[in-house]
Amino acid sequence: MTIDNSIHVDENQGKVQPNMKLFWGCFIVLVASAFGFVFRSFLMTDWGVKFDLSKTQQGEIFGVSFWPFALSIVVFSLVIDRIGYKKSMIFAFLCHLSSVIITVLANGYWMLYFGTFLFALGNGAAEAVINPVVATMFPKDKTKWLNILHAGWPLGIAIAGLLGIGLIHLQVDWRILIAFIFLPTIVYGLLIIREQFPINERVKAGVKYIDMLKEVGIVGTLIVIGLAVFELGNLFNWSFMTNVFIIIAGTLAFAYFVRTWGRPLFILLLLAMIPLATMELGTDSWITDLMTPEMAKLGFQGGWVLVLTAVVMAFLRMYSGVAVKYFTPLSLLAISALISAIGLQILSFSVGYFILIAALLYALGKTYLWGTMLGLVSELFPRGGAFALNVTSAVGQLGVGIIGAVFLGYIQDKQIDSKLALYDVNNNENYHERLVTESKTSIFGDYKAIDYSSVALQDEKVKTVLKDVENDAKKSALSSVSLIPMGLFVFYIALIIYFKRKGGYKPVIMREKT
Repeated sequence: MTIDNSIHVDENQGKVQPNMKLFWGCFIVLVASAFGFVFRSFLMTDWGVKFDLSKTQQGEIFGVSFWPFALSIVVFSLVIDRIGYKKSMIFAFLCHLSSVIITVLANGYWMLYFGTFLFALGNGAAEAVINPVVATMFPKDKTKWLNILHAGWPLGIAIAGLLGIGLIHLQVDWRILIAFIFLPTIVYGLLIIREQFPINERVKAGVKYIDMLKEVGIVGTLIVIGLAVFELGNLFNWSFMTNVFIIIAGTLAFAYFVRTWGRPLFILLLLAMIPLATMELGTDSWITDLMTPEMAKLGFQGGWVLVLTAVVMAFLRMYSGVAVKYFTPLSLLAISALISAIGLQILSFSVGYFILIAALLYALGKTYLWGTMLGLVSELFPRGGAFALNVTSAVGQLGVGIIGAVFLGYIQDKQIDSKLALYDVNNNENYHERLVTESKTSIFGDYKAIDYSSVALQDEKVKTVLKDVENDAKKSALSSVSLIPMGLFVFYIALIIYFKRKGGYKPVIMREKT
């Protein structure tokens, strides 16, 4: 049996130790990803003015931040054990580097779009590497180290948020802000370039490639293909029947090879990633927007909330070992979901400094969700290798775009509809009749929406009333959103009971093939 260079033997203790230089290289990848996300968010309005971008074009640039990530993480997961982790990571590094250069030199929409596309592509390729690499490096502490790994994201958000707030206040040229992405990118490139990446535990255990695919199975593949196709269909305006044809063809092709439905528990965890990602990723920007008016009353910029909650999450994830020591992954997930639900519920009625406390409570709740879910999948389904682990991340990302974001928008529109009508009744006005004039349909049903083109023609009094109603609607809708983590809490409790009846939760440990 050959021991790869991702580990070394401690001569004093006789223990095999992981290569921490490689781990920190993987960690800083997420810092670089966060830098790109934050700086583009900060600069989008400025780009709209400088490059004469419509709101639709700005939305398209935002949108291309997500779907290439999900597609590249799935595609690389299928081939990564064949081409090697290092080649995949070099591809990610080149994408990140090229993205920054193209964006800094951008002279209009297409360069900004392509620069963002490359960055998202690099993010997906990198995450296809770092999750299975860390799971392989720490086979007996997967949940702990996957949580520590994903501390890189909130840490990057905190650092980039502080840099962004400071440099924008100093009116530094936007190209300098984007150029700061070079720093973590070059650092992780230098850290990993000479390192030997480990062989995945699935490969070392002699589990065949086809058996890895069988862990995900036909149903798991149907979920990820379905979400990916509908995401691309929305982007390229494919018809519904075109989407259905591609989904059926892709799933049947996969079914021909694997000939199994997939592991039932894995399918359940895969489906649970959609509400989990909706609550964590989908709600983040909404909460920041919600707290901006309240923070302004306290004399602070809304961006400080993002920084503060990111610092809390980064610190807690860095010390995940404490939480993992006392709780199983399922217990930690159940507690986190419950705290998230409480935090969101309190946010729905808080004002002043209490809204900041509620935001911190919500941040505490969501801290361990993503990394622990990946740890749970890796511990229970190691035979699924990189594919099972990364498909879980991909479904979360795609699910929040296809289902989660639509749900969050739908409940806000419904709340605005009802609250503006109630305002008219209480104040003897007819704003609802004048403004809520668009009939629309979503996957969650029919609804009435505001015609914002007509809002621009209204006087300041109407605009002020509408803004107050929108903020109130967002707060009220948080109460509805809190049902998502409550549902997850019930789900995790059910799994705890299930494993207890089987003798308790135990990670699956695969032995290396000799």
